[in-house]
Amino acid sequence: MNLSNLAEKFYDIYGYKGKKFFFSPSRINLIGEHIDYNGGYVLPCAIELGTYGCVQKRDDNLIRLASGNFDLRVETDINDLRYEAKHGWGNYPKGVIHFMKESGYGVSGMDILVWGNIPNGAGLSSSASLELLIAEMINNLFNDGQISKLELVKHCQKAENDFIGVKCGIMDQFAVAMGKANKAILLDCNSLDSKYISMNLKDYKLIIMNTNKRRELNSSKYNERRSECEEALDILKKYKDINNLCQITVEEYEKIEKYIDKKEIANRAHHVIYENQRVGEACKFLEGGHVSKLGQVFVESHNSLRDLYEVTGIELDTLVESALEHGECIGARMTGAGFGGCAIALVKNTAVDDFMNKVGDKYKRKVGKEADFYLTDIGDGIREIDAII
Repeated sequence: MNLSNLAEKFYDIYGYKGKKFFFSPSRINLIGEHIDYNGGYVLPCAIELGTYGCVQKRDDNLIRLASGNFDLRVETDINDLRYEAKHGWGNYPKGVIHFMKESGYGVSGMDILVWGNIPNGAGLSSSASLELLIAEMINNLFNDGQISKLELVKHCQKAENDFIGVKCGIMDQFAVAMGKANKAILLDCNSLDSKYISMNLKDYKLIIMNTNKRRELNSSKYNERRSECEEALDILKKYKDINNLCQITVEEYEKIEKYIDKKEIANRAHHVIYENQRVGEACKFLEGGHVSKLGQVFVESHNSLRDLYEVTGIELDTLVESALEHGECIGARMTGAGFGGCAIALVKNTAVDDFMNKVGDKYKRKVGKEADFYLTDIGDGIREIDAII
């Protein structure tokens, strides 16, 4: 669907022309998985798959939501914004509007149409993309663009945590808002300090690989993993003055890990602390153009997520193993929260088509599902689109 189609559909639904158009990207995380809620470093980037929106103010307090991806439409009053299971995807916009209104920002009735090209349930953060799209609409339409991107990020995370009920960290929303073309973002999830890292992949291409096993965070073990990390933190606090797991270095952890009696709790902490160190290594290799070493760190990360954090599963493991069997792939790993969704691979530019064909065939034979592959640019964050329709 291009913007002309979006405008036409808006007219078909609402009976008049929408005036404002916006785009909100999705994201991939290069490395640093299950780190954001543990106060460590992550390395995400925004990609040019995302969510488009057309919006127009209303003269009343009615919020009308429609999607080009789902038949479900939602109508609600701005003074009656509650989570309702029957409203499905519409709860994400409702949550953002609720918390921005609660914080005193300007907002009133709107007619909104959204359409996304993010594969549904692929773990590329379609929820954060939708949330930031709505937040940027509110910022632009009612607040003269004066709300900082960081404030938008925080409100969208709060909507997902407290309205939807998924205790996600801040990485997804931050990457969607702050993305920059051809840059990854090194984000300290504790302080929210960040810097951009150039995507210096030389002769290699980053390929996104979709298992086509749908991932639903609020029905997965995501919240369980977070709880297990909190249990590890409570134990380790007795031996080191810390507020989060990522304040422990690898060397320090090796001296105190013996105090965690439960093996699975020790495994969760081990992954987090070593993964946090791998993010620093990945940045060094990316900035120095040492792509093969970056690929090795990808593999170490995936193995840890498989064996210690236990969030991969047969689909992700098969896809990553099939990728690594290809002679021109130097690294692969799951990306996102796991439990299905996507993986990424570093592949020689000249071998991309061969890679996708052979890996797709192996995956289909072993799992019985089709894998999808995406080649997409690293792009900018949320933005208004100037459109002459």
